[in-house]
Amino acid sequence: MSVLKTPKGFRIHIGIFGRRNVGKSSLLNALVGQSISIVSPTPGTTTDPVEKAMELQPIGPVVFIDTAGVDDIGALGGKRVEKTIKILERTDLAILVTEANIWTDFERGLIQKFEEYEIPYLVVFNKIDKSAKPDQTDINKNVRVVYTSAVSKVGIDELRQAIIETIPDEYFRSRPIIGDLINPGDLVVLVVPIDKEAPKGRLILPQVQTIRDILDHNGYCIVVKENELKSALENLKTPPAITVTDSQVFDIVNQMVPEHIPLTSFSILYARQKGDLREFVKGVYSIKNLKDCDKVLIAEACTHHPIADDIGRVKIPNWLKQYTGLDLKIDVFSGHDFPENLSEYKLVIHCGACMFNRKEVLTRIYKCKKAGVPITNYGVTISFLHGILNRTLKPFKEVWDIIQSQR
Repeated sequence: MSVLKTPKGFRIHIGIFGRRNVGKSSLLNALVGQSISIVSPTPGTTTDPVEKAMELQPIGPVVFIDTAGVDDIGALGGKRVEKTIKILERTDLAILVTEANIWTDFERGLIQKFEEYEIPYLVVFNKIDKSAKPDQTDINKNVRVVYTSAVSKVGIDELRQAIIETIPDEYFRSRPIIGDLINPGDLVVLVVPIDKEAPKGRLILPQVQTIRDILDHNGYCIVVKENELKSALENLKTPPAITVTDSQVFDIVNQMVPEHIPLTSFSILYARQKGDLREFVKGVYSIKNLKDCDKVLIAEACTHHPIADDIGRVKIPNWLKQYTGLDLKIDVFSGHDFPENLSEYKLVIHCGACMFNRKEVLTRIYKCKKAGVPITNYGVTISFLHGILNRTLKPFKEVWDIIQSQR
């Protein structure tokens, strides 16, 4: 996969934060070498977050996000600030920009937010050509500080180096989707229903990325629809190392795949790759505790137009109500929207989040834990509701103790 076409969910997200008119947009333009953000001496020029996907060596694919000033004023300004703070949920590294010799409660407040969200950050004193280097006594001595002039390009190379050095090592270690579950030379069977939501002429993103991960780990795969699975398995000389299916056809595939062949789903693979599988498994058992009129939140990363038999809006709610026999109240949020009133819900069910970076999923898990609300995942939920959870989680040793505790 070309780094120029790497999906945003697989890129490191670098957010640029600060007050209005400190040079955030100019700094972004200087970093990427292009006029991405509009630059003006008028405060508040940047109203909505501006994203630029690029390759930053030796890191690789990244997304820079320019944000509105946190000191914006008025009713509209308040909404801009809300959008800026929302960006923290998907920020892997934060750059706090201020002017030389200026350090206020706005900067201190941002640092508190970075630390609350556990975001590594660095501080940039911009417009250094207009003033002397500032006093740093109010900044943690372990925080990297860079002095720049975005207009004259002073300190830009130092800033790039600081970004590279501040990003934690874990971000350079690619998390496998399935590669650690197979050995070189292993065969994987992928069951891919072609439904109305699949893009015309293409597979959906999790399927494509799983194929790539298999190839990257020197395995190989066959891709079949559910109605061809039985024939495909019968024609194999040796059984596959694992079968991965779309969660929507779990019930059918479970009946076709012999017990000795491991079985899981794309969504469960992504529960681990993008989130925290242990938390999702713990959360799914709370379905047993639901009561009449309880509210359940369905969270989708995609913003696609829903179809008549949509997995999040139709199938999962129906399966959930059939399993529990309860009159549950279902809310659906899509894209980057996520409610602040989480305490109203008794359960959150999240999609595989192939369109999100891991930071955003982990932030949502953190918010749910803080609100005391269990969170689980589409694939984990569907396998639980179909009575095959133990089988679909068998490939993942890290959750065996949770399964045992529920027996």
